[in-house]
Parts: sequence; structure tokens; C-alpha cells
Amino acid sequence: MHKDNEIGYERWWHSFTGHDPKTGEEKSFFIEFYLCNPALGSEKPILGQHPAARREKLKPSYLMVKVGTWGADAVQVHKFYGWRRIHVDRDIPFSIQAGDCYLTEDATRGIVRVSDEEASRHPEWMCKGGAMSWSLLVDKKTATQAGSRREGTRAEFRGEVLWNGRKFVVSPKNCNGYAGAGQGRDFPNPWIRLFSANLRSEKSGKRLRDSAFEFDAAGQQPFCRTTVACRETKTHVYWHVEERTLFHRRVADISCRKNTMLLLNYESPEGTRRHRRLWCGGSGSGKVQCYRVGKLVESLVATNVGCEYGEYKLNLQPNKGGTIRRGRKAEESPDRKGRSAAESAGRGNLAKAVTEKNRRK
Repeated sequence: MHKDNEIGYERWWHSFTGHDPKTGEEKSFFIEFYLCNPALGSEKPILGQHPAARREKLKPSYLMVKVGTWGADAVQVHKFYGWRRIHVDRDIPFSIQAGDCYLTEDATRGIVRVSDEEASRHPEWMCKGGAMSWSLLVDKKTATQAGSRREGTRAEFRGEVLWNGRKFVVSPKNCNGYAGAGQGRDFPNPWIRLFSANLRSEKSGKRLRDSAFEFDAAGQQPFCRTTVACRETKTHVYWHVEERTLFHRRVADISCRKNTMLLLNYESPEGTRRHRRLWCGGSGSGKVQCYRVGKLVESLVATNVGCEYGEYKLNLQPNKGGTIRRGRKAEESPDRKGRSAAESAGRGNLAKAVTEKNRRK
């Protein structure tokens, strides 16, 4: 038997923009390393959506490398590794390595390839077909320290991506990069996240190259009251977020066209798929207004906004859209067992489980 505190996930998310050197076309990409239930792992990945796993009530356990792109051809592609093929080093510098895929504080590289036939034959992979290889250097510019790693908002990427045989160059000057991390025992509900490193001041008209903004409903700071409202129409998803402290208020109004977005697929550490409409895009746009003691001090135009929204009803029925949550503190939003987001975060237990798992090898 495994202790309950060994159940959980960690995820490292990277998103950025690349350019076709021949045509100059811009394209946004994402790369995620998602570690699920390392203490339950074995040689092969345990996929919770596989009929055998569901029949035997097995919890999922693997490293999933998720890659993909937004836009007219938005798609996500998944590659899974069992824990005997995964090496996690939590010293400084932090690193994850499994087969062709590698991630550390300042670099990532890998190959993920799934054919359309394989994706159709394996619905438990929760993805479609596609092929991506990458080699990138990562420089996190604004970051907070979290143990042996830095969780950053604005990041500069340098290197190249090969997407379905087509080459894209990634440059620090125009990559609009973001790098972040998170962990927990279950996913937040509602799941709301906004981030952008492409901001322009309405006062000066200049781009703020050293600035970024982020809002994450699962990771709010103490003494900050947060109000969120999200909704869907036939064509768009809209976010309205207000954060208040004693002297400051920040208001973000962001929208993104659905035809440039995709529905992210995950299974929770318990093996369920509650989030069936988890919208994710990389081309959101809108405004972020900053107030101090009730006075507007800055109004920012945000583009290339990474944006996520999804929520589910507790009866496990998929969300049909149009739901709005008003006036609720994000830090008080309970999970399905009635725990707050802070209580569900695991408080580092998953990190201990990974370390212990590697020690036993």
C-alpha cells in the first residue's frame, strides 16, 4: 500500500513563438512535462484510461510529455514513459530525462511522434497525431524560487522546432516566452490561468520588454482577494479577473477565439477525467489595468496571451459552457473532497515521492 500523500502530479509548462525562416510565418508552441503518481510506477506507463486499468481500478503513473501548437491546426500530441525509464534529479540544477526527452532549468530537447493511426487505435493516449522535435535554451527572466527550481513567468527561448517536418526558429527577441510549474493532488475547479509576456503601455505606446503578467486560480497569494468571471460564446472564451490587496487592484479582461484554441486532455492522479472542456489558447488579447489607492496608474494592452478555462459540475457531467463565477476567492475554491486549493497542493509530498522512488532503483 502507498500512502495517500504519494498521490499527485507535477507539471512543467513552456510556451513560446517560433518563425518560419523562409516565409516569416509566426507559430505558437507548447511543451509540457507532466509527472503523475511516481510512487505507483513500474517499468511501463500505467494509463488510467486504458480499459484494463479501469477494470482493475489502477491509478495512472507515468511521465507524459505533451507538445503541440495553437491556431488553425491546433493539436496536442502525447508521449508516455514508465518510471523505470525516467530519471529525476532534484539537486541544483534540476533535471528530468526519459528517452529522447530532457528538461532542466536552462534547456529542453526531445522528440514526440504519434501517427494518426496510432492515435485512433489508442484513445487512452488522449491525443491526435503529429510530430515535433525541439532543441531549446531557456532563460527565465522573472521567476520565483521553488525549492531546487525556479517557476518563472517571462522566459526567453533560443533554438529551433521541427513541427511535422517544417522548421521554425525561436529567438529571444520575439518568442513571447513563458515557463511555469505547478503541483497538487487534484486539478483546480474552476481551472483558470492567464499569462503574457507581450505587453504594451497605453500611456507611452512602448512595449514593456522586461514585464509580464500571470493569473493562476490555483496559486493565489495571501491577503489578495480575487474575483473571476469566465464565459463561452459560440466563437470566443472570455475572462474577467480582479485582484485586490489593501492598496492595489489589478483588472484583466481577456478574450480568445475558439477556432485558434484546443481542449486540453488530462487524467487526474485518481484516474478520472473530470475536465472535459478545458479550453487552452495562445493568442488571447485584451487589457490589464493597474490601480493604486483607487487611481489608475497603468493600462496595458496584452497580446499573445496564454489562456486556460475549464470547470466541471460535481456530478461529473461535462460543462456546457456559459458558467460564470462571481465574487469568490480563488484560494477558497474547494476541490471535490471539500479541501481548499492550498490544502490540495500536496505541500511538496510529490517531490519526496519522486526522490524516494529514484532512491529505491
